[in-house]
Amino acid sequence: MKTVPGDFEQATEIEDKYGEEAPVMLRFAPNWQLRALIFRGTGVLLVLGAAALWLLPGVGGGDTEMVLFKLGISVIFLFAGLALLLQHHTDNRPDAYFDPIRHEVRVMQKNRRGRPQVILRRTYDSLGSASFTNKCVQLFDVDGSLLMRLQIDNAEVRHSLRNQLGGRVRLAG
Repeated sequence: MKTVPGDFEQATEIEDKYGEEAPVMLRFAPNWQLRALIFRGTGVLLVLGAAALWLLPGVGGGDTEMVLFKLGISVIFLFAGLALLLQHHTDNRPDAYFDPIRHEVRVMQKNRRGRPQVILRRTYDSLGSASFTNKCVQLFDVDGSLLMRLQIDNAEVRHSLRNQLGGRVRLAG
């Protein structure tokens, strides 16, 4: 592999821009962990119930009307169970990118083709404040309304984000 003379200079220039601040990406997480657990459990029970109607002996007998009733109920159980299981699907959750070079936060979500698309872009100067706790960061607008709440699972990510927002956004907590 050949080295171009300007590659090293460009790499050190990028490192100088970042300094100690590195870009941070956080995923949006549902606030209702218990609700998601209940929905998933109910979905599993409904799907298993749809199968159990056909596998358990003595349910419905051999009557034609009961077989049609069983078919209708099992289809309803199956579709309702799948809907509850797929309600909190994580593939299309947006991501929040904190850019230390442009001093902005971008919220990106995959479009129908699977490509990331910017759905919100805010500079750090346009944010009102940021509040950090052990598990999450909350970003507030200038008027005090909540813009977004993001879960942070790693202390290093929280520290990096706090350093990145430190001189540009008022920090609380």
